[in-house]
Amino acid sequence: MSASVPRLVIAAPSSGSGKTTVATGLMAAFAARGLAVSPHKVGPDYIDPGYHALATGRVGRNLDAYLCGPELVGPLFLHGARGCDIAVVEGVMGLYDGAAGEGELASTAHVAKLLGAPVVLVVDASSQSRSVAALVHGFASWDPEVRVGGVILNKVASDRHEELLREALEQAGVPVLGVLRRAPQVDTPSRHLGLVPVAERRTAAVEAVAAMAAQVSDGCDLGALEALARAAGAVPGGSAPWTPASPAHHPTRSDEELTPPSGPAPSDKQRAPVVAVAGGSAFTFSYAEHTELLTAAGAEVVTFDPLRDEELPEGTAGLVIGGGFPEVYASELSANEPLRKAVAELAGSGAPVAAECAGLLYLCRELDGLPMCGVLDASARMSERLTLGYRDAVAVGDSVLAAAGTRMRGHEFHRTVVEPGSGPEPAWGVRTPRPRVEGFVQRGVHASYLHTHWASEPGVARRFVERCRTS
Repeated sequence: MSASVPRLVIAAPSSGSGKTTVATGLMAAFAARGLAVSPHKVGPDYIDPGYHALATGRVGRNLDAYLCGPELVGPLFLHGARGCDIAVVEGVMGLYDGAAGEGELASTAHVAKLLGAPVVLVVDASSQSRSVAALVHGFASWDPEVRVGGVILNKVASDRHEELLREALEQAGVPVLGVLRRAPQVDTPSRHLGLVPVAERRTAAVEAVAAMAAQVSDGCDLGALEALARAAGAVPGGSAPWTPASPAHHPTRSDEELTPPSGPAPSDKQRAPVVAVAGGSAFTFSYAEHTELLTAAGAEVVTFDPLRDEELPEGTAGLVIGGGFPEVYASELSANEPLRKAVAELAGSGAPVAAECAGLLYLCRELDGLPMCGVLDASARMSERLTLGYRDAVAVGDSVLAAAGTRMRGHEFHRTVVEPGSGPEPAWGVRTPRPRVEGFVQRGVHASYLHTHWASEPGVARRFVERCRTS
């Protein structure tokens, strides 16, 4: 695949400006024109990529310069964009907002520079007219390495309002590539952690994406946007696409840390251990690269739904339970007693189990007073307090995922509390924002609040699959 894939980054001055509506609608509008569209999202967001997938028919992928390191942003982008005609990257927060205390790291501007991609700025114009020129000029001139190639005005009230905005922006020297009127029909419902995932409202989500596409098609100059994307040139640095079969080592980790446990050559029967991955409406948070890495490491990955399936997939040798909203489905998860017992029996056998955030809650003794799997001697409950942010972590001891001392970066995002917060053998020592230990390691179980991106540590998936073969 050519490293000069046409691409755009959709950014905004702040959250709530309409990035998701514009990015998703633009993806769908390009797809309707017969283009193969590669969808991407800056940062650790799991929900927006679900809407992107609906718009394009391709897996939505994340580009996170904090979790994976800046050096992997280009390769992961090219991996996701294989075979595509154009790529659309939705930004995160405001254009220049990155990891707290880390300057531009992981900001939309940072990722745009790493990709050499032009930026389209989505501006909520609902409460301004001439001032929009000062706002756009400031964002366009703040960092000369960031190319703001155009602006899309959102929530414009009337033809007269549009006329005033266009007159003002002529002085800023940034072309207007679209004007969108207020349209409540494209709104998507939210709750305590953001938008409601696609898996929970598929029919309504399909309708919302179609409405976004119609609004963008009617209000934007798709030809000019495509031309801007095609002018992007090659991805800087001569990046080659990332591949799960032979992923690049992270430069801050040693080969010894990344090497999976050694042992005798597996028999034919052992060469494809079944790794069950939780899915369905309660467990929607996962990165596509995790499944790809598990498969490349030799596993047969089978998805199951803890809300409906009363048994684990046949032959399950390992279990991965990612993030999601188990608190929303606590009653249904608790009512599925056969599966809860199956999970407890698998964990009790010493089989590898990797659980992140929602998975951690599911393995607890109870969640909001309702029985869960009881693998961990801990209880979980909803909280009013939002815990949010990137984390710098180190493995406290050996586990099915990492050797002691392995450094990884993660992201924490939840409104729940687990008591106690760690077991006799914690999963991670977290260095940010304050030193602490968290999570649980017991026999083959690794359970933690931290969401991690395994592409940053190829040894994680290889180690996990090897333990599935030998446990």
